[in-house]
Amino acid sequence: MRIAFAGTPEFARVALKLLLDAGFDVPLVLTQPDRPAGRGLKLQASAVKALAVERGLAVVQPRSLRLDGKYPEDARAARDALAAAQLDAMVVAAYGLILPPWVLQLPARGCLNIHASLLPRWRGAAPIHRAIEAGDAETGITIMQMDEGLDTGDMLLTEREAIRSDDSTATLHDRLATLGGRLIVEALEAAACGGLVRLPQPAEGVTYAHKIEKVEASIDWSRQAAEIERRVRAFDPFPGASFQHAGETVKLWRATVAPGQAAPGTVLIAAEGLLRVACGDAALDLQQLQRPGGRRIGARDFLAGRPILCAGTTL
Repeated sequence: MRIAFAGTPEFARVALKLLLDAGFDVPLVLTQPDRPAGRGLKLQASAVKALAVERGLAVVQPRSLRLDGKYPEDARAARDALAAAQLDAMVVAAYGLILPPWVLQLPARGCLNIHASLLPRWRGAAPIHRAIEAGDAETGITIMQMDEGLDTGDMLLTEREAIRSDDSTATLHDRLATLGGRLIVEALEAAACGGLVRLPQPAEGVTYAHKIEKVEASIDWSRQAAEIERRVRAFDPFPGASFQHAGETVKLWRATVAPGQAAPGTVLIAAEGLLRVACGDAALDLQQLQRPGGRRIGARDFLAGRPILCAGTTL
């Protein structure tokens, strides 16, 4: 089968690699334009582009795929490249651009999406983050036949993945990326011999995983301790849960629920490597923190630094 691949970040790169390793013919890769990154703000290729270049694949990077949009010349160039590729199917994974109808209809077998949730739960941009934040016991991968809706297409393959009590978005992302790559290979192999069955998504249980915003990073100590702890894990590595102390924005990367009661945000213990802060219903032991410009450190090293943090302080 001749497969076009559309994706941008590491999640998509894993799937592309597994498709190539499985022997699929990928004559064309679509990915987002290079973006400024790092302290020097130098243009940096996406993870998918880096792999495609390494494997000698043709790459196009349209700013839009809408023929009537802001960048029609980009869309026309992408359309010409896709048409010339004579595709059987197109695989989409965390691409970042909306696919208009002409893209969905161009490949003979349509477009298949690797979605990191058990649809219809967590349609949308941030399914991994939101599943952890909500305290879901499990998530998974759905291979979906794309239509014009937001993650509304028929399901082709699904597989469940347990969410561990210590999972962050980073750790769960890596497992789901590998699972998604394996499932899309299985789906395409089944499609080649007519073995895929399309199953409409249930009408009940629809939830939306809205994009993570930086403003969500600030910790509200009045929330329940378990809810804050889940947010800490859900926002690792981006945007990172944070609080203010002595004029600094301190990021919190790991915490555990602990007993304790006081006004929310009150430091209950700050000694002998233990940093405990009161929340709305209990408390949290802050275990891994990061000052601006520093690295992630444990509570003992954090307390040994400056400025001093002591019991009774309000964060």
